[in-house]
Amino acid sequence: MSIFLYRLGKSAYSKPWYFIMAWVVILGVVGTLLGINGIQSSSEMKIKGTESQKVLDMLAEELPAAAGGQASVAFTAPDGERLDTPERTTLLLKAINDVYSMEYIINPADLAAAAAAAAGQTDAAAQAASAVPYGALMTDGVPVPGVMLSADGNIALFQFQFTVQQTSLPASVPDNVINAVTEVEQAGSGITAIPSDSLKSTPSIGSTEAIGVAIAAVVLFITLGSVVAAGLPLITALLGVAISVGGAFAFSNIIQMNDITPILAVMIGLAVGIDYSLFIVNRQRRLILDEKLSAREAASRAIGTAGSAVLFAGLTVIIALCGMLVIGIGFLSTMAIVAAVSVLVTVLLSLTLLPAMLGLVGEKICTAKARSKSTVAGNKGRHGFSHRWANVTVKYRWIIIVLVVLVLGTVAIPVTKMDLGIPSGASANLNTPARQSYDIISEGFGEGFNGPLLLVAQPNNTSDKISMETIGNLVQELQMHDNVTLVSPMGVNETGDIAIISLIPKTGPTDTETRDLVQDLRDPASSLATGSDVTIGVTGFTAINIDMSSKLSDAFPIYIGIIVVLSLIILLLVFRSVIVPIKATVGFILSILATFGLTTAVYQWGWMHSLFGFDTGGPLLSFMPILVTGILYGLAMDYQVFLVSSMREAYVHGRRGNDSIVHGYDLASRVVLAAGVIMVSVFAGFIFAPDAMIKQIGFALAFGILIDAFIIRMTLVPAVMAVFGDKVWWLPKWLDRLLPNLDVEGDKLIAKLLSEKAERH
Repeated sequence: MSIFLYRLGKSAYSKPWYFIMAWVVILGVVGTLLGINGIQSSSEMKIKGTESQKVLDMLAEELPAAAGGQASVAFTAPDGERLDTPERTTLLLKAINDVYSMEYIINPADLAAAAAAAAGQTDAAAQAASAVPYGALMTDGVPVPGVMLSADGNIALFQFQFTVQQTSLPASVPDNVINAVTEVEQAGSGITAIPSDSLKSTPSIGSTEAIGVAIAAVVLFITLGSVVAAGLPLITALLGVAISVGGAFAFSNIIQMNDITPILAVMIGLAVGIDYSLFIVNRQRRLILDEKLSAREAASRAIGTAGSAVLFAGLTVIIALCGMLVIGIGFLSTMAIVAAVSVLVTVLLSLTLLPAMLGLVGEKICTAKARSKSTVAGNKGRHGFSHRWANVTVKYRWIIIVLVVLVLGTVAIPVTKMDLGIPSGASANLNTPARQSYDIISEGFGEGFNGPLLLVAQPNNTSDKISMETIGNLVQELQMHDNVTLVSPMGVNETGDIAIISLIPKTGPTDTETRDLVQDLRDPASSLATGSDVTIGVTGFTAINIDMSSKLSDAFPIYIGIIVVLSLIILLLVFRSVIVPIKATVGFILSILATFGLTTAVYQWGWMHSLFGFDTGGPLLSFMPILVTGILYGLAMDYQVFLVSSMREAYVHGRRGNDSIVHGYDLASRVVLAAGVIMVSVFAGFIFAPDAMIKQIGFALAFGILIDAFIIRMTLVPAVMAVFGDKVWWLPKWLDRLLPNLDVEGDKLIAKLLSEKAERH
């Protein structure tokens, strides 16, 4: 492989415009497809097979109108004033009727008769008003459908339903709803309209990510010593992101893509794109400055040696991401595939476009000042900080091992209390409409109104119809539950064997008590079901999120197992050692647990929340642990490969014991340090994004890299290797014969070049 990459690098360096134009054509094709197909994305995070999804799919077939998503708008009057004055009621009624007249919005008047009959009353709204200390907003003695008024008349809650789930709505529908309800603010009425979180726009990455890229540019300049050299990794990374993310969007009309998917691809594409190019450019410069090679030969050897490590490191990340496909969750698989393609494109760019651009730069890749400084430093033979730090880790290895394990073990403790879910308005920042809506609804009606449950009741005997008496008894039974605020029958299907009921819990959408309520409602042995001779299904946005979190929590240990097995196999192939894979895997497990412990303490418990730009803690994003584990594993193995392969190279070339560890560390640590800083900077830029989900992912990735790169790889790894000495490279002879030699260090390439040189002389 190293020989093939050497020849590829030499060809790209010698004929740069062929390779550059090829990538320009690819970018043009992506742009053309994007223009033809357009951009489509969805906020859907559906998991097939969960209880809530089964109920939702059944509703979509039997009673489509009831299978749609729900949203709400809170209206408030100035403190001490009421909303039900004639003037304000008129304005509210107009806004509400405008919403009901829109396409994709259900007018409850169409279901009112069926709901009233099912409840055994002539006025379903009267039943709702008598069940709770709230009233209806009245006009001409008639309640305004879908609107509830708080006891003091200061807050009105307008709840409505779509004919489809929010993920299937045209983007214009939520915007039109918001425009209609906010018209009441423009009339000087003193009314404020606050849409719920379900009407929010798609996640965005904001502008803080540019700061991370700027920091990366500074680190590149410091590491590589010139603006030209520092610019090449940035160009490669940005082009990789443009091609991979643009390509994903180009096919978004065929493959449904979640809103977070392209943002994740941007995160990974920028980080690995900069890092991989940095490894190669740094190796070329070292060959020029230390071994006095020409820029052409140095670039070719850099692609053959560092490029081999980049290829393997990239494949490791790709394998880790594709491991998510085993879990079988659709939206997560799409995220993994798009991110994996982003890494693949980045690797190909690093191995082809980068040497082509190096060919255009030529000998200017190293300035005269850098060449002069290298000669002086070489003559003095001075060692830098990395050499001294390596000696410290080797000398005090046992102290370092104990300290690292104790510190990271302590940081990992909060992971035992990690609560997974989907961040809601309750954890949004105080100045956002989502949080303001949540707080106002909670104040006026109770937290449960932020997350209503949709119940589907069917007779146990499937040949029977569900009677009005049965529905009435069921409503009464449900209303008596300790954690139920309001139960409202909504209607029945045409065949009369399915009844739809809205249930409002007393607790919020992400509370443990709400989760327990859902489980109780579904329990076949529950008195709620047996007493009414019906089977109850539970769905709705809250139930869907509960089921999703449960499914992903169950899948997480399985994925960790997959990662551990992959780690052992891959590292065994690369380093041809038994101890190195075990050491690297244990180190990764320690770092990932510490990462999630820290993320739990910050985002769930709210520690240091003001420092990271949020106001209130809440559950961690349910798919974040799996996603972050896959990404961090791949990136951690990158640093493992670049650092430990340098130590192995020193060992193979005759150095023994601690000398091979210190020498290899000295050669690789500078670029690994720079790469780690770049990764942390890029990911940290997403911590201050507007969306809570992106914040959590950015934080976990940034601090995960910080822990793994600087504490595990650059501190714990040399200490542990010093404990074993040369035995760290031990491999049974029978296994040595079975394993293929990947030649990540490029030994075969160097041997071939030396042989060719000897033949010429």
